[in-house]
Amino acid sequence: MRTILFKSVPFDKGLVTLALESGVDGIIVPRAQVDSVATLARCRVLADEDVATIALSAKADEEDAAARLARGETVVLARGWEIIPVENLLAQSDDVAVEVADLSEARLAAGILERGVATVVVLPEGAGELKSIVADLKLSQGCLDLAPAVVTAVENVGLGHRVCVDTMSMLRRGQGMLVGNSSAFTFLVHAETEHNEYVAARPFRINAGAVHAYAQMPGDRTTYLEELRAGDEVLIVSADGSTTVATVGRLKVEARPMLLVRAKVGEVEGAVFLQNAETIRLTRPDGTPVSVVSLKEGDQILCRTDCAGRHFGMRIKEDIKEC
Repeated sequence: MRTILFKSVPFDKGLVTLALESGVDGIIVPRAQVDSVATLARCRVLADEDVATIALSAKADEEDAAARLARGETVVLARGWEIIPVENLLAQSDDVAVEVADLSEARLAAGILERGVATVVVLPEGAGELKSIVADLKLSQGCLDLAPAVVTAVENVGLGHRVCVDTMSMLRRGQGMLVGNSSAFTFLVHAETEHNEYVAARPFRINAGAVHAYAQMPGDRTTYLEELRAGDEVLIVSADGSTTVATVGRLKVEARPMLLVRAKVGEVEGAVFLQNAETIRLTRPDGTPVSVVSLKEGDQILCRTDCAGRHFGMRIKEDIKEC
């Protein structure tokens, strides 16, 4: 995962506090402030004097940066860098760092050669957008293609162990997790953001499905719901396909009455087992939640189709059929 540092030079205690609360990985400060900043939070604190900040104004500067990186030095490319020299350095090192002053520069740095730089150093003038920079670079996982699927069956199937994924994030309407019987066909299971007269909303929770189900995870991986643990990062998907990351705070695995929901995208069919309760919802194409209790054949819900074939959650090329 990309590293985000905040550079507080000259030193500003207020900006350092803001940076730590925003979730940066580390702080760069003058050497005289290193020890005091290190007491504020468990994070990396670097002395500015130990960082080689290089302005790329000539080819010789690029060569100097490459040589320093090869020697294992901490090198940061000063703001004003251009894409071609950064591309050249990325071809030689996995430890390239650049200064940025706003969200657009951070996004540009993160997308160079489709993998981006390893470290983004946010300058004091970027403090106003720091939270947005951290959220965009740390949490966003790109965009997934979702498609309307037509429900073909909703069946009672008896008791089974289901997994509630309680995250450390407050989710909103239209968000949930992609879960299914097959990694090739997953359903957007909606977070418990809705109130009813019997149960309060639990916007941090996704009642995700049966223990054996696959869940889409960050980094194009999958996992069985039963394998999730507190502290794991899970992929949160919105109805428009945008994604973010949330951390699991707790899991609740309990035996409950279950439903089998089947749906089709074109001629491709998938299925998911979900608890038989009004608070468990799938997601309509417009992003609104629909309870599994009221779901019926012919309804449209959001799903994702993919190629089958996973080994320990990693994508592989293999002929496989999951029913």
